[in-house]
Amino acid sequence: MSETLINIKNLSVNYGKISALRNLKFSVDRNDYIGIIGPNGGGKTTLIKSILGLIKPNSGEIQYCNKSLKKSKIKMGYVPQIDDINRMFPISVKEVVLTGRLTKKIKPFFRYSKDDERKVLAVLKTVGLYDLRDRLISELSGGEFQKLLIARALTIEPDILLLDEPTAMVDVMSQRQIFNLIKKLSTNMTIILITHHVQMITKHVKKLIFLDKNILAEGDPNEVYKYAYIKPIHRKISNRYHGVSNNV
Repeated sequence: MSETLINIKNLSVNYGKISALRNLKFSVDRNDYIGIIGPNGGGKTTLIKSILGLIKPNSGEIQYCNKSLKKSKIKMGYVPQIDDINRMFPISVKEVVLTGRLTKKIKPFFRYSKDDERKVLAVLKTVGLYDLRDRLISELSGGEFQKLLIARALTIEPDILLLDEPTAMVDVMSQRQIFNLIKKLSTNMTIILITHHVQMITKHVKKLIFLDKNILAEGDPNEVYKYAYIKPIHRKISNRYHGVSNNV
């Protein structure tokens, strides 16, 4: 029987009078690889930030191994959207990834341990950035920068890796490389991935969720993809053929 890592019960989040999530219910099991798709403004990022404890819900709860976030020992790595990061800061690849090892406030004369250094170098090899470890982040391509963010999240050896649009603003070849990397990582950890590049992940993820403030479809990736994208197109074509307005 699968171990449930996260259990979301009746979760609702509002931004003022705007509803972002409504009465959401679902669970995440160990070694799940879940893809989350849906329209802009559908609550995908809000869901990720709620799981991370960065947003307080208006109602409902999230349990982590049947405990609150503070009482649980679950470790979560987070890869934010690439446009949330200042890429011009004069810092090297290795230095950025090392910051992922900071779990407490920095004290005077702080130095990273040899274990920190060892784990960071291992992670850089995993994501394919070892040879670029001394390069400034401003010199990285979009795909390389995204791998950098993934590497930083991996330094804590997370139980769950949450990624918000990890292939946004990168070329098609880099998209494939990143998705292949995430697929490889999913053999050793639980993955929750937000993406608009649905066709690239349908063969990778174990479960796909179509989210628009609530879960409209969940389960087999191909079936959810058809529900979200193929059937609406067929309905529009049928309506036009029969002279029915799509605005009705």
